Amino acid sequence: MPQNWPEELTKTIFDADRALANELIDAWAAEHGYESAVTDYLCPVLEAFGEAWASQIENAQASLAQGYVAAKIAEDALAKVLIAQEASGRAPRAATKGPVVLGNIEDDYHPLGRKMVAAFLRLAGWDVRDLGVDVAAAAFVDAAVAARARVVGVSAMMLTTARNVRKLREEIDRRGLTGRLQLAVGGAVYKLRPELVAELGGDGTALTALHAAALFNRLWTRSCELGPAPGADR
Repeated sequence: MPQNWPEELTKTIFDADRALANELIDAWAAEHGYESAVTDYLCPVLEAFGEAWASQIENAQASLAQGYVAAKIAEDALAKVLIAQEASGRAPRAATKGPVVLGNIEDDYHPLGRKMVAAFLRLAGWDVRDLGVDVAAAAFVDAAVAARARVVGVSAMMLTTARNVRKLREEIDRRGLTGRLQLAVGGAVYKLRPELVAELGGDGTALTALHAAALFNRLWTRSCELGPAPGADR
């Protein structure tokens, strides 16, 4: 068994070694369970990986391939959490909450954080409509209106792409959906500069993917207090 669990898992990500990463996560889960493997082991490592990627600190520049493998490792682990929860009767087998829309903002191609948020939201019972990367502002709003979603979650890792979130804020307001369509924002840049949430027009953010479900609950409730869902009046 590894003496330094986080360092060993971090190395597998930078080596793009998905198989060994899964072995480490399985070994942790054998002692602590898969939920702990995700919340106490994998998530802190992935957050540090994402911050290193965003800030490009010395010897920590992650390639797109490494980011892809990191996302797949997260998906593997979260799938095992779902299996374990379903076996115990604690996880929803189908969406039990309303539709929400997720995506990376225009020009942003870093899917890891978004995929983790999507996985945790699904575990919490949300009907997640994931639009992928490089999503234009109008496409977010179109999808929300079509699904009658009250919350749209937008991810941006770098400041250069986070500025495009303002376009989404403007599109929401232009269509008369202010308040009814809540805007959740996330990504490494908001940890480094939390003032950007309000500056770019976000309605809220979550500290980590683990806190995303609680954020979406709050935003959904706020939207319900302010009027009908987008698309309900068509």
